[in-house]
Amino acid sequence: MLELRDVSVEYGRVQALREVSLRVDPGEIVALVGSNGAGKTTTLRCVSGLIRPRRGTIRFQGEPLERERPARIVHRGVSHVPEGRRIFPRLTVVENLELGAYRERAATVEQRLDSVFGMFPVLRERAAQLAATLSGGEQQMLAIGRALMAGPRLLLLDEPSLGLAPLVVRALFAALLEIRRAGVTVLLVEQNARLALQVSDRAYVLERGVLVCSGSSAAVAADPRVLRAYLGSEVEAVEAKRE
Repeated sequence: MLELRDVSVEYGRVQALREVSLRVDPGEIVALVGSNGAGKTTTLRCVSGLIRPRRGTIRFQGEPLERERPARIVHRGVSHVPEGRRIFPRLTVVENLELGAYRERAATVEQRLDSVFGMFPVLRERAAQLAATLSGGEQQMLAIGRALMAGPRLLLLDEPSLGLAPLVVRALFAALLEIRRAGVTVLLVEQNARLALQVSDRAYVLERGVLVCSGSSAAVAADPRVLRAYLGSEVEAVEAKRE
């Protein structure tokens, strides 16, 4: 479905991505993990057309994406939920959602609204409220719902758990599995490596713009480099008990 091959991105003299190659197959949840500044957000922005790679190719369903405009990429079936949600605070919940399907017919909009409200019932309850009045978790649900209103085949999610309470995070990740069951493929960027590896099928690890590890999520979670770098506190606790 999605393939990046030898993608490189530079910000001035800083190389944000260096010959990154990855794939996302239909029906998968693929996690992209790494520390701040590793290049995770840059990777998503390349796919959604917000930035263009210096070198390399990006293909979605066999067709090139790297020179397409963002609006065209959405129309082709890729929706991006950016870090920080980026909702419209002075619009209502339902107005935010309708903007996600601004190109669609009224019947399609209503059908997708019902689908989003079924996935996030709290948004139905808050439909007439201004988005600014929602809690952080509700705003994240709204951002995901707005992306789903475009009817994507591929959903790009950037740090959905950022700043949210654990209970809300669990609800969001449960919704992520429901989104996959609905037939939407997901590329997930998430600093919480433990959660990302639990919910995903496969994973890639980025460090300073370079892919250093990839494979099934179970295999990546067992890799000593990942254990030390991203699951370190848990490993140290286990080793302390052994001693």
